[in-house]
Amino acid sequence: MNVNILQAIFFDKYHNWDNFIIKYSDRLRPVVKKEVVKFRNCGDIQKGYRLYVCEGCHDVKFLPLRCKGKFCPSCAKGESERWSETIAQDMYHTIHRHIVFTIDEGLRDIFLMDKYRSTLLKGLMDEAAKIIIEFFDNRKIQPGIISGLHTFGSQLEFNPHVHMIVTMGGVNRKGEWENYDYLPYVMLRKYWQNAVLKLIRRTLSPRDKAKVQYKLQKAYHQNGEGFYVNAPKRSRTNTKGLLQYISRYMKRGPIALERIKMYDGHHVMFEYHDKRTNRKEMKTMTAEEFIGALVRHIPDRHFRMIRHYGIYSRRIKSFIKKIVEVYQEKVKKLLINSKQMLKSKTWAQRITECFGKNPLDCPNCGEEFVFMGMSVCKNGRLITKYTKNKQAMIVMKEENIRLGQKETQHQQKEKTEAAFKKLRFDWEFYGDLYMSPVWNS
Repeated sequence: MNVNILQAIFFDKYHNWDNFIIKYSDRLRPVVKKEVVKFRNCGDIQKGYRLYVCEGCHDVKFLPLRCKGKFCPSCAKGESERWSETIAQDMYHTIHRHIVFTIDEGLRDIFLMDKYRSTLLKGLMDEAAKIIIEFFDNRKIQPGIISGLHTFGSQLEFNPHVHMIVTMGGVNRKGEWENYDYLPYVMLRKYWQNAVLKLIRRTLSPRDKAKVQYKLQKAYHQNGEGFYVNAPKRSRTNTKGLLQYISRYMKRGPIALERIKMYDGHHVMFEYHDKRTNRKEMKTMTAEEFIGALVRHIPDRHFRMIRHYGIYSRRIKSFIKKIVEVYQEKVKKLLINSKQMLKSKTWAQRITECFGKNPLDCPNCGEEFVFMGMSVCKNGRLITKYTKNKQAMIVMKEENIRLGQKETQHQQKEKTEAAFKKLRFDWEFYGDLYMSPVWNS
């Protein structure tokens, strides 16, 4: 099993996640427990695998199943790439702006309240889109918006804010495309402030609203600048590059693995970018604090972190495509790939692009490995779910029996802990070097 440092922090011999569950179980959302369990089993061949057989020499390869969970950094990376590639081929080929909507820091905890969380976070996305749509509607234009919710800051704090990709123009009342490239950020900021405060007031119960009333008043009178609407410098760029930039946050977890610099079993040190100093800084947390900071960013079940509005809305997109196709014929200019959708790349294609080597090429004969079947874990034991032929079924049954043996499971457990140990910082071995003047310089 290939493990990463985040799995070590959660599941190594110090049992940080198990201890966290014992301490906070009654306060954790069910979706958090479910996603972490999926993350725990990701890549564990004893939880399921796919069988590949070489067409030339008939060598076999067993590839463990991935969890495809919202919390797993390995799976989220692939999902991020697939999303940006697919959406890029279904967007208008025109200027897009990347617009960011933030809220006052004093209001963030309100969006963490369990019984209002999903309603408030969805409302945050809807209100931001409504402001942009109404602005363009006053100019008799309907724009396209792809909106993504981010809930984390660089230090893992809970910081809900909305990222948008907005067409600079849209379809007018005559059914024609019309460009428009101006947004009054100061005016939109005031609209945004009013929209957020009204959203909170109409969502919370009278009793809960009374508890946070002082925060709402402070946010309105003393910190209008806390409601920020602006387009970063990256607003004008190629569509695919912009999508890839935003998808790193829309589809991936709160922290990239390369940012975690040290874990010793009890403490975690990670790197972050300080916007005030414009420098990279280090932050240290206990393992318990680190886990708590991460899991609160797991979205509720069925909550959509990405939403489409205006002419990118699923409900009207097919109709708008017909209008734009007519416009394309008139001006002889490609505005949209109206019939083309990029087929998602397979995991083998992505690995080939990254490392220049196809993982399905046989190292013995050079022929290609072909998918022949799959086994999954059910009620604690591996069962064959699908096979292409009788020979594959025999091979998989034998492998399932082998993996189910206690000796094999014990060996796998020892290998996993050995891999975890390599990822931990050993103070006894490295401590003097780490604390030495030479290291610190």
